[in-house]
Amino acid sequence: MSVETPDIADIRADSVGDFYFPENHVYDAGYGLSEKTIDYICDVKNDPDWVREFRKKALKVFEEKPMPTHWATTDLNNIKFEEFRYYLAGDRKAKRSWDDVPEEVKKTFERLGIPEQERKFLAGVEAQYDSEAAYSNVKKVVEEQGVIFMNSTEALQQHPDIFRKWFGKVIPTGDNKFSALNSAVFSGGSFIYIPPGVKVKHPLQAYFRINSEQFGQFERTLIIADEGAEVMYMEGCTAPKFETATLHSAVVELVAMKGAKIQYVTVQNWSSNVFNLVTKRGIAHEDAEVRWIDCNIGSRLTMKYPGVVMKGRRARGEVISIALANTGQHQDTGAKMIHAADETTSNVISKSISIGKGRATYRGLVHIPKHLKGCKNNTECDALLINSSSRTDTYPAINVRGNEHATQHEASVSQVSAEQIFYMQQRGLSEAEAMSLSVNGFINDLVREFPMEYSVELKRLIDLEMEGSVG
Repeated sequence: MSVETPDIADIRADSVGDFYFPENHVYDAGYGLSEKTIDYICDVKNDPDWVREFRKKALKVFEEKPMPTHWATTDLNNIKFEEFRYYLAGDRKAKRSWDDVPEEVKKTFERLGIPEQERKFLAGVEAQYDSEAAYSNVKKVVEEQGVIFMNSTEALQQHPDIFRKWFGKVIPTGDNKFSALNSAVFSGGSFIYIPPGVKVKHPLQAYFRINSEQFGQFERTLIIADEGAEVMYMEGCTAPKFETATLHSAVVELVAMKGAKIQYVTVQNWSSNVFNLVTKRGIAHEDAEVRWIDCNIGSRLTMKYPGVVMKGRRARGEVISIALANTGQHQDTGAKMIHAADETTSNVISKSISIGKGRATYRGLVHIPKHLKGCKNNTECDALLINSSSRTDTYPAINVRGNEHATQHEASVSQVSAEQIFYMQQRGLSEAEAMSLSVNGFINDLVREFPMEYSVELKRLIDLEMEGSVG
């Protein structure tokens, strides 16, 4: 029996993403994780035998692997895996028209502005609601170029040869405990294939929405840019705030073939009860470029270190990241740059803001082995403390062997000046407005790297954070 959907105006809305509809799922794997959970997911999704086997092997790896201990946080011990639901879905088939999307799902994405963004500037949209994509569409002109853009469930069935060739190759199941968890219960996420020489002029976007309490979302995204191809992919993430914990553990694999370019842009705005534990990595072949542009706002704990393996000569990797941690939040973010060929170049620029009792951590790895020649790395880590009770940590690991490389590392920690805030207040700004102006000035050079639509959203989110942190 379906639950009556309330009017959107009656739903609590402390912030743009903090609202939810009553659950109305057809498929529910129940609480806890076991082989029965895997069989349920496989039966519902009609997985081929090799996927079922893949999932069950991953479950064993997950169970055998201990919780990571090298990460400097004890909050991971508070995750109770048996208390989550690992698969929730209404309709398993993504709709091609917003008119066909279920009413409560459509209202959710309308409120988040996704249909409007699609009309204005996007080449395609993937909108996931809990475990499955509710809407998936790519514009005809892009489709005619041979671009494949669909959710991973459909790709597994419609393009198994391309999907299986790269699936789990960039990030193996045993990479870490959470990549193993994702491999066991993955559902949804995006699959993109760009044919040789095709340059997609407008961004492709995915939006991941969690609506349900005590739920885990485990999308799996795979993007392949063939020789000389170019694509920008953008993702947004939100969830309502519940008293109980929510788990988000995605795996993202990027493959940039010779001369290809992939830009992956993220603006996440998780609620403060979300454990956001994500593994993201790209492989850049000869003359290829993989670029991560990453903004982390919200969540109880985020652990995310986008990486690039520069496998081909003259490959380039870049991570540009912004993290904002408020009271009760820990943003543990950074980058991993693995140089595996001559004349490869990597660039890491990280900025963090700590507010109230929030904690921001930069954790980075740059690896250049001895046998390579002509590699370059630049790493910059800047932290801004809003008050004396906030915290920031930096753990850079730069391993360079040999003497034919160029590397540089720069780090700074600063605090918002009371005199500066006082001066701006004397000019008519409120304390929150003055703080927001200071923070936006601190990250302004990085915000320019985000697409216009996302940079506006980013500034708005920061303004909201500052409003709630003063006074």
